[in-house]
Amino acid sequence: MLNRFTADYLETLSNADFVAKPKVSGRLASFDGLLMEAVGLTLPVGTVCQVGEGAASVEAEVIGFRNGRTLMMNLGGPAALLPRAPVKPIGPPGEAEVGHALLGRVVDGAGKPIDGLGPIRGAGRWPLAGKLQSPLDRGRVLEPLDVGVRAINGLLTIGQGQRVGIMAGSGVGKSVLLGMIVRAAQADVIVIGLIGERSREVADFLETKVAGAARKRSVVVAVPANHSPVLRIRGALRAHAIAESFRDEGKKVLLIMDSLTRVAHAGREIGLALGEPASARGYPPSAIAMLPNLIERAGVDVHTGGSITAIYTVLADGDDGNDPVVDSARSILDGHIVLNRHLAERAESTTGSLPSSPSAST
Repeated sequence: MLNRFTADYLETLSNADFVAKPKVSGRLASFDGLLMEAVGLTLPVGTVCQVGEGAASVEAEVIGFRNGRTLMMNLGGPAALLPRAPVKPIGPPGEAEVGHALLGRVVDGAGKPIDGLGPIRGAGRWPLAGKLQSPLDRGRVLEPLDVGVRAINGLLTIGQGQRVGIMAGSGVGKSVLLGMIVRAAQADVIVIGLIGERSREVADFLETKVAGAARKRSVVVAVPANHSPVLRIRGALRAHAIAESFRDEGKKVLLIMDSLTRVAHAGREIGLALGEPASARGYPPSAIAMLPNLIERAGVDVHTGGSITAIYTVLADGDDGNDPVVDSARSILDGHIVLNRHLAERAESTTGSLPSSPSAST
C-alpha cells in the first residue's frame, strides 16, 4: 500500500503535460578565420550560437545558409576552435535591451555594459531590426531642432525627425562637431553609436564629449574597429532600436551615428565572405542595400508625437565625393553638411562648406 506522499506524487505525474524539449546542436565543419560552417542544425538567421566548449568557446551569429550548411560569423575575439567543435544555440535572433535603465550607460554591440558600472537592470526589449511602420504613420518635419551650433542653426537648419549626413574625409573635424552637438543639443535623449572607430577615439569621445549633464541623458553603443563585422552591424541596429523605444514614449530623440561608412565596411566584409559579387569599390549589393534600412528608421511618429533626428557621419575615402557610400547616403538622407579640408587646415572654428551643403530644411 502506497503512503500518502507517494500517491500524491504519482497523481501529479499523471496530470502533468510532458512536452519534449529536444536539444538542438551541431558540429563545426569549416572555419577559415572569419566564416564558420556548421552541420547538423537548422537555425534562423540572426540566432546567436556558442561554438566550442569551456574557455575555448566563442559566440557566433547565423548569417546565412549554403549547400545544407549553416553559415556563422564570430562575435568575439580570437577563436581557438577545433574541427567538429560543438555548436549550440544560446539566444533568439534580434532583440535589444532598451529603456531608461540605459541612460548614462555605455554598452557594446551585444548590449553588454562596458563602463564598469555593473549590470543593467529593468531594461525592456525591442526588436533589433525595428518594428515595421507604415509610411502614413510618419509625421512631417515641421519644427527645427536646436543643435547648439550657430552655423548649423542659422544656415543649415536641421528639423526634428530629419536624417542628415556630415560628410568629409578623415581628420577634417567630424568628431569635434559631433561633440559640440552632443553637449548643446536640445533633445530629451541622445543615442550615440560609435561604430568602427579606433578604441582610443571611443575613450576620448566619452571622456571629453559625453560628460556631465550630457552623459545623464545619453546612451552610448560603442563597437570599435577591431570587433567582428557582425558585432559592428549589431551595434548600429542596437542604437536605432534604443532610439525607437524612446520615440515610442513620445521623446524627442537625437541619434548620432559615427560612422555610417564603417557600418557599410562591415557589411562589405560579410557580403564578400558569403561569396557575393563585388561591385564599385569592392562593395557587394547587400552592403549598400543595408543603408536605407537603417536610415529609414528615423523620423517622426504621428501617434506618439516622438521623433528621431538622425545625424550620420559619412567618411569620404580620399575626399572622394563619388564614393559609393557617400553617393548612396546622399540620395537617401534629407540633407547633408560637407566639411571642407582647406578650412580645417586653416584652423577655422567652423569647417562647414555652405555651397556644398544642401539641406531639405533650407
